[in-house]
Amino acid sequence: MPKTPEELFAALDGLGIAHASVKHPPLFTVEQSRTLRGQIPGGHTKNLFLRDKKGALYLVVALEDAEIALKGLHRLLGATGRFSFGSADLLREVLGVAPGSVTPFAAINDTEGRVAIVLDAAMMEHATLNYHPLSNTMTTSIARDDLVRFLDWTGHPPRIERLSGLTAEAD
Repeated sequence: MPKTPEELFAALDGLGIAHASVKHPPLFTVEQSRTLRGQIPGGHTKNLFLRDKKGALYLVVALEDAEIALKGLHRLLGATGRFSFGSADLLREVLGVAPGSVTPFAAINDTEGRVAIVLDAAMMEHATLNYHPLSNTMTTSIARDDLVRFLDWTGHPPRIERLSGLTAEAD
């Protein structure tokens, strides 16, 4: 069974990681989440659940307004062939969350280590980062270094790469 937000918070507490959450109506898109600006400080983010041609899975996490050149991203990350978005069923199976609730916190549900977590270096310049805590009815703030510590604890040491602002080269 996938973890609940309460189980996630208990894990963060057990690791001594400070976190703060704000409850809100369900948010499914970056556009909808912009309504919270001013209420929640820190970097606001988007998450891309991707798979390559051989089925390797990636969760790419960047600032909400980052321009990610998907066309050439596979080369930068060493993936096999171009990326496509992972299906809703695969997302639920591997990360235990529904579309609209994708988050690096979902690494807690990937006990088989199937997903590579890639964090955009521009996002990591923010001291505080915001993600859904396995549900899109809340936003949880966490320090960037604590996010890395949490991901290490789940067995998903993140790759930190400069992803945003790069131009794609045609194949």
